[in-house]
Amino acid sequence: MISSWRKRREDKRAGKMKQSMKDQIDFTRGLELELTNIPSHFKCPISLDLMKDPVTLSTGITYDRESIETWIETGHSTCPTTNQILTSKLDLVPNHVLRRMIQDWCLDNRSNGVERIPTPRIPLTSGDLSQLLSKLETARRSLDKVLAARVAAKIRDQGRESERNKLFLSRSGAGRILALAFDAFSGEEKMSVLEETLISALAITIPLEDEAKVTLGSTRSLNLILRFLKNGDFSTMMNALMLMKEIVSTDNGKVVEFLMGNELGCLEALVKLIKEPICPITTKASLVTIYHIVSSNDKAKSRLVEMGMVSVILEMLVESDKSICEKALGVLDGICESEEGRKSCVENALTVPVLVKKVLRVSNMATEFAVSILWKLGKKEVVVIIEGLQVGAFQKLLLLLQVGCCEKTKEKVTELLKLLNLHREMLLMECVDSMDFKNIKRTF
Repeated sequence: MISSWRKRREDKRAGKMKQSMKDQIDFTRGLELELTNIPSHFKCPISLDLMKDPVTLSTGITYDRESIETWIETGHSTCPTTNQILTSKLDLVPNHVLRRMIQDWCLDNRSNGVERIPTPRIPLTSGDLSQLLSKLETARRSLDKVLAARVAAKIRDQGRESERNKLFLSRSGAGRILALAFDAFSGEEKMSVLEETLISALAITIPLEDEAKVTLGSTRSLNLILRFLKNGDFSTMMNALMLMKEIVSTDNGKVVEFLMGNELGCLEALVKLIKEPICPITTKASLVTIYHIVSSNDKAKSRLVEMGMVSVILEMLVESDKSICEKALGVLDGICESEEGRKSCVENALTVPVLVKKVLRVSNMATEFAVSILWKLGKKEVVVIIEGLQVGAFQKLLLLLQVGCCEKTKEKVTELLKLLNLHREMLLMECVDSMDFKNIKRTF
């Protein structure tokens, strides 16, 4: 045990030393580059740094791709240098001649610590994407699986190549065409390479358009996504989970109703991912999906109680980060709308202490969910009110009113305080952790 602790301490020290040396080398190289006289036409007019991927606008001015794309994405529609209106905001022409000149200059100045800039990959253009989507539409109509698999793989690979390509695919409507293809080829029981490729390409285009979500909400598409969720490898399972979260987030109730009655067991698969966590991403996505399901289906509340989700969530809340805490409280708030959910919460000794602890401790959203759950329980069970007094709920809720909260939460807090006040004489002292008040800021 001691040797293991020492080894971890030594590894930590070694890691810090390596990082310190790397930072020092990077600083030295940056300083050497600053002292080197960079030709002015090699500098980006926006960042004034050496251009790594020079591109030319319709106005004839060349910028570094990252700088000009950031400029355009922040809402600007003019050339920063000439102030002329841009005729095309998406297709930036790579300046290969200037990029080669910069690379040659970097090689000539290697002795000054200048590293040669790598040759950038050409990003996906609207023309290239239009051709790919047209081929995918042709493959869908003719049910050509070979062509569909080849085109879907190209779209997936383009999206993986850079964040810029991924964003471009999401905004260009590629998700709608991919969803139609996925639905067209999802009739078979067996999960094929084509369907795996399509679902991975679809995941890259998230967030999906509403039309794509409606298409994926069909019976056969949902069945295939569920099969991937339960039986796929890690990658396909993750893609299926992300798509399921997208579909149920804007559902009108029909998709959730289908999922609840499906023999493949959507809710069971999601709960398993929470009880047997793989990574924080799957845990968060599963909680969000369950939250949307439980918000629109009463059967889901009872099923979750039967599967022991109340105790799982409460134990998760004891030690969890902000994001997971908010999502877990949201699910618990939905479960507490049912009588079975409230009963299960009251029977668990962790419920009241954990909920009171989360008020003013995590975020505004977590506070609102925690208050909502306490309000739902406190109206029905006196024992919750008494336990709340014992862990300092009265003083905590008074502070919340002073700090400020939304009107809906304020009404619940006021009602809870009235219930708590009726039983205050039963206790001589309330126990409040002073850490709960650390960094509290007034909103007025």
